[in-house]
Amino acid sequence: MPVVGTSPKGQVIIPAALRKKIGLKAGAKVLVTLGEQDTVILRAVPADPVEAACGFLKGGPSLTRALGRERREDRIREAAKHARLVRPDRVSRRGARGRKRSDPAV
Repeated sequence: MPVVGTSPKGQVIIPAALRKKIGLKAGAKVLVTLGEQDTVILRAVPADPVEAACGFLKGGPSLTRALGRERREDRIREAAKHARLVRPDRVSRRGARGRKRSDPAV
């Protein structure tokens, strides 16, 4: 593990072997984060992050299929909720025939 110094501006020279290993070229961006126990983590940022992310979900679960499944479940849930709120008439047919009307005009 090479030991490097820092300049008065806080700049650090990354050894050529490490730059080559992570694909870091002159003028490239580097993500710097602080790890555990005062460890500094350097990660090369791709020149085009969108292009680098292209296809990273390939081979995984289909998000379109998952969305369709979720929507079907929502329709079933809504239908059950609607069925609970709109109940059929609770009076049986026999009970409805013998009932007197409350309207005195008839």
